[in-house]
Amino acid sequence: MNIMFVNTWMWLFLLILHALEAGVFAVDSKQFNILYLIADDLRPTLGCYSDPVVKSPHIDQLASVSTVFHNAYAQQAVCGPSRVSFLTSRRPDTTKLYDFNSYWRVHAGNYTTLPQYFKSNGYTTLSVGKVFHPGIASNHSDDYPYSWSVPPYHPPSFKYEKRKVCKDKDGTLHSNLLCAVDVSEMPLGTLPDIENTAEAIRLLESMKDSHNPFFLAVGFYKPHIPFRIPREYLKLYPIESMTLAPDPDVPKKLPDVAYNPWTDIRKREDVQALNLSFPYGPIPKDFQLQIRQHYFASVSYVDAQVGKVLQALDDFGLAKDTIVVFSSDHGWSLGEHGEWAKYSNFDVATRVPLIVYKPGVTSPFPRPGEKTFPFIDVFQGTREQFGKGRGVESVVELVDVFPTLSNLAGLRPLRRCPSSSFKIELCTEGSNLANLIRNQERELNREAFSYSQYPRPSDSIQENSDLPDLADIRIMGYSIRSNDYRYTLWVGFDPIRCQPNMTDIHAGEMYLLAEDPGEDNNVFDEFDHASVLHKLELPHNSHNQNPNNLAFSLL
Repeated sequence: MNIMFVNTWMWLFLLILHALEAGVFAVDSKQFNILYLIADDLRPTLGCYSDPVVKSPHIDQLASVSTVFHNAYAQQAVCGPSRVSFLTSRRPDTTKLYDFNSYWRVHAGNYTTLPQYFKSNGYTTLSVGKVFHPGIASNHSDDYPYSWSVPPYHPPSFKYEKRKVCKDKDGTLHSNLLCAVDVSEMPLGTLPDIENTAEAIRLLESMKDSHNPFFLAVGFYKPHIPFRIPREYLKLYPIESMTLAPDPDVPKKLPDVAYNPWTDIRKREDVQALNLSFPYGPIPKDFQLQIRQHYFASVSYVDAQVGKVLQALDDFGLAKDTIVVFSSDHGWSLGEHGEWAKYSNFDVATRVPLIVYKPGVTSPFPRPGEKTFPFIDVFQGTREQFGKGRGVESVVELVDVFPTLSNLAGLRPLRRCPSSSFKIELCTEGSNLANLIRNQERELNREAFSYSQYPRPSDSIQENSDLPDLADIRIMGYSIRSNDYRYTLWVGFDPIRCQPNMTDIHAGEMYLLAEDPGEDNNVFDEFDHASVLHKLELPHNSHNQNPNNLAFSLL
């Protein structure tokens, strides 16, 4: 055989092998836009997540042509830390952001963000509304100009969000939790998410003929409190049809350090008028029903805004060229465990919707003239029936979004971060989920876990237990979620070095989800702790081991 012929094929084989290792054949040559839709404080109370109450036709419609991740979790159940985490694909112990009071580029490391990575690859990157958390956490600039091609847009009417604009029955104005309004009576005659939607549509129109691909992130403010929403959405949820949470009482075996005393809700005038005791309340049942009604109505309000943006994507001929992601920064308790708001490690606070649409992959390319996302009037009274899309039951995390979107868009794959990555600008602490989007999930991955954490100032419940400043953090609750269980350790924490002491255990939680899906029966004391640590591969003699980087197997 000709030696040159053999050598040529050998070199070709090596070239193919190198290309495969680099992931060249795992990505698409077509350049796709990105539309990233982010809700605020939204748990998966959506029709596409089998919620029987909430009317969310547009998100359900998106889900019907998408991959729907049914077990997606945030890394910390509070806005600033969660958003910095998923936008950098680094966990809170790497961003060193557990409150709202530091900028990761200064305090931790000069980490590349998701939009920044797309910008460096030729995308026009645009931000509308609440994407990064405003203030110090994003350098008072939403990380512009690092992450964005132009200064981010913030709706003018948002400055009235916490003002006394909620009209009581006697006509007086208050700063309330429950704040359904007549939009025409509002300052500027509008609401922030209505303005966000209009700006997003304007930007889509401006980019429809652009030669550059775009990355547009739209951050809706609802269903975050206060529930300042158009009054008509309450009609979708008659108060007589509302029910309490299935487990409205504080679990008997819940450690004090794990409890969230919902301090932010207590600051609202209508809640203050209830004269609730601290820390447990409880809130009167009739008011609980109203909170749930207003939350569900807020979800439908956001759904309508999502529908208008997706309709514009269709109208401007962009639906066939745009990857759409819909998600949230974390969940929100609606009375479960006697808790409200976020600020905990429970599923209701950490679990989020995660929906990914890629034309030609999660569903066929639309035919010429075919609409993928027609607008649906939720007030017509008919409940639209949609397919369920492609469901994924394995556990995933929000830190997975960055590497997944990069892969789906055909950008160079991100490398995994080493155990210490403070000096590495670009890497991921998440996983690439593109294979689960391109291919049907064949079996449940029981080796998949999510890692969440929440800080506390003390073992006892205090006014600042919900959101302690970094200097006040003394305990960190590290929580591990699989398809079978949730296991949480509350351990000592050094706020100066931002390191846990895994041998200083203050409390623990263990929930076996097959028999306790609501996480109400803490069986931590029924397990031999040393053997659990051994199974988790948590070394007994380490004072600074980061549990987020450990591989383990349990049960």
